[in-house]
Amino acid sequence: MRVIDSHTGGEPTRVILNGGPDLGSGPLSERARRLSQDHMEFCHTLLREPRGQVAMVGALLVEPVDPRCLTGVIFFDVAAVLDMCGHGTIGLAVTLAHLGMATPGSHLIETPAGVIKVHLQDNSTVSVTNIESRVIQSDVTVEIADQGPVTGTIAYGGNWFYIVETYPVPVLPENIAALTQAGVAIRTQLNATLHGAKVDHVIFQGHPISADNFSRNFVLCPDDTYDRSPCGTGSSAFLACLADQGRLPPDQQITQESIIGSEYQLSYQHGPTGGIIPTITGSAYVLADTTMIFSANDPFPNGIAV
Repeated sequence: MRVIDSHTGGEPTRVILNGGPDLGSGPLSERARRLSQDHMEFCHTLLREPRGQVAMVGALLVEPVDPRCLTGVIFFDVAAVLDMCGHGTIGLAVTLAHLGMATPGSHLIETPAGVIKVHLQDNSTVSVTNIESRVIQSDVTVEIADQGPVTGTIAYGGNWFYIVETYPVPVLPENIAALTQAGVAIRTQLNATLHGAKVDHVIFQGHPISADNFSRNFVLCPDDTYDRSPCGTGSSAFLACLADQGRLPPDQQITQESIIGSEYQLSYQHGPTGGIIPTITGSAYVLADTTMIFSANDPFPNGIAV
């Protein structure tokens, strides 16, 4: 099996070029459901140690339904199959350029969340025009043991987010462990009481390190690791919050920092059904072109689960 590894703002992506499971044909949302229900061992094998690494996201190339699209892709981490992944899309576009499959300019890519546009500015810089994003519910308060009430906004940006803008723990690298623990507790309590869609990510927004930037975030992913990048789908959901609150006009660009200091440039336009159409610009770098070997007597065929 051939894979290409890259990182986007420090967050790793593994593009699987061949050898994936047979997911049939039809809508990518249905193929993603099959991957989630029947082939999570495949996801574990590629992303868990020793083959994978913490926080890695897989990008399985599949045949698109829409003939306009350069490719279809299904993203996943070790815990879940994702509707969409912003950093993974940037990494995928740079990988396709590395392989000679994409030239500078605009291309369409099909995901389970819908068709998105990528604009390859050069061999490392990509702008992603995401699917329509929106606020689902504002001022959602949950009671957390030993923390008290926490209030945030549920928003969709290709994945489901609970976004907290006022929290007593500063969004700084030395607080990653505390923010992770808090995020897991919030998500668990929220989904125990929430009716409808399940929140899979939690974001804490904080003050930026650079005075020129808008904010800094900590993003808890479904696998309980933090996003090293500023999170493309999370940034899309946050833009929807800013637009909904009248805090950012269309087409005005801001810079979002991640917990480790990597950056995305963000802007939006109004969407056709009341949401927004976000644009996220970031950079990715190819790390490895690898042939995966699967030994029959490997004692950890599906990776290490601890």
